[in-house]
Amino acid sequence: MNGRKACKNDNEPDHDKFREQCGVLGVLCDDPGMNVASLVYTGLMALQHRGQEAAGIAVMRPGRPIFRYRDVGLVNDVLRPERITGILGNIALGHVRYGTVSSSTDVACAQPWLFESNEVNFAIAFNGTITNSPTLRKDFEARGHVFTTSVDTEVISHLIAATLELVDDWVEAIKVLMKTLDGSYAIIILTEQGDVYAFRDPRGYKPLCYGELTVGNGHETRVRVVASETCAIDALSGEVTGHVRPGEILHLRPTEPVVSEAWIPADRRALCQFEFVYFANNTSELDGISVYETRKRLGANLFKIAPVASDNAIVVPVPDSGRSAALGYAQASGLPLEEALIKNRYITRTFIMPGLDKRRSLVNLKLFPDKKTIRGRDIILIDDSIVRGTTTAKIVRMLKANGARSVHLRISCPPVRYPCFMGIDFPTRHELMASNHPVDEICRLLGADSLAYQTIDGLLDSIGLGRQDLCMACLDKVYPLKIPPCLEVLEETFARNRGSCG
Repeated sequence: MNGRKACKNDNEPDHDKFREQCGVLGVLCDDPGMNVASLVYTGLMALQHRGQEAAGIAVMRPGRPIFRYRDVGLVNDVLRPERITGILGNIALGHVRYGTVSSSTDVACAQPWLFESNEVNFAIAFNGTITNSPTLRKDFEARGHVFTTSVDTEVISHLIAATLELVDDWVEAIKVLMKTLDGSYAIIILTEQGDVYAFRDPRGYKPLCYGELTVGNGHETRVRVVASETCAIDALSGEVTGHVRPGEILHLRPTEPVVSEAWIPADRRALCQFEFVYFANNTSELDGISVYETRKRLGANLFKIAPVASDNAIVVPVPDSGRSAALGYAQASGLPLEEALIKNRYITRTFIMPGLDKRRSLVNLKLFPDKKTIRGRDIILIDDSIVRGTTTAKIVRMLKANGARSVHLRISCPPVRYPCFMGIDFPTRHELMASNHPVDEICRLLGADSLAYQTIDGLLDSIGLGRQDLCMACLDKVYPLKIPPCLEVLEETFARNRGSCG
């Protein structure tokens, strides 16, 4: 998915958080008589955190056409048992979507995308943002191509189809694609021949991994899986066998070993640091690095750089995003970790209530304070990031209203000051609190007694990668793109596209 979320959903109670935009999944079974739709369902449920607005599946068996089903909603709603029972095939793609520019309520923007023409048919599942997509689209339109949406996936599909007319080889076509696109992407393609190709952009902004499992009673059937995160393979009781390298093209077939077909080198790596801080599932590994252990190290480093001098303090996470970092802070400090804010599991991201005052009241429905734990204590409140600050301010007020003696904010990510054009849904600087206020003023505006952010060095040490291995553009304004962006132009483009399907 590309761009920024439609403004109508600004009413969501979770809108004061960054969001990833998609999760992708591929499943191949070596038994042509087996139907893998239920495996896709399980894998997508594990990836639900990467997108909650739409879900879909594309499935086939060799010799049959690709069938695609998609709809707006959560995986459990879209791929209900009575729906997937009749979806037949041993090779499939799955997708969960969070739209950023594209309309969140338009099923035409949901994936997998199915491209059909007289020359070629294929399905594609895409996670990322293509910064040169508008230019590519204009070029195709000038040549007579017709587009039905403005999502990047459709532009990518046209580029693939046009390239296949010239090279007639999938690996060569993907090489051309990777050399043409600028931006972030993890892509899985299902061809009409039943082959699956999985690849990441040469800088590796988005994660992608693969593994396998066996299913069946008595007669064991081998299943190969490629997914955005290892948690999807774990949910299927599979074994992670590798991570797709930045710029690598993997070729997967039901009855053949996974083949690395090609590798497109880049001048540097650029895995999104926010995958470690917030986006990825806590149990996942990204390029072999544990997300859970990274978040604990982030918390421990927060104590190192910003301890709170109080024998009355307790460490309290903002659920669920601050929990692992809070554990790290508590273990490093020796202070007790208390779940003093209890999340209401029945208030979901799709719960919408109009009006600012009513929206603010949703925090009271979503988080329940434990008054006895809070009363009279110095609260060290741990969260992953501050976006606009509206929710954070409400939580601080809630804690003090319930008897907290003081509230000390500790944020496991450095201040987010710049927009992201590689997939995060806040592309304009005026929406970012840290872009407009110094730390001491943010502390005052939020009503906290103290505020400390993670440092860049602390972030790098916690992840265990260097500056040339991560994209930290939202922190340091260094955009690792082929063509450096003009922020003003891109911000204007994203703002202009709000509320449209693209």
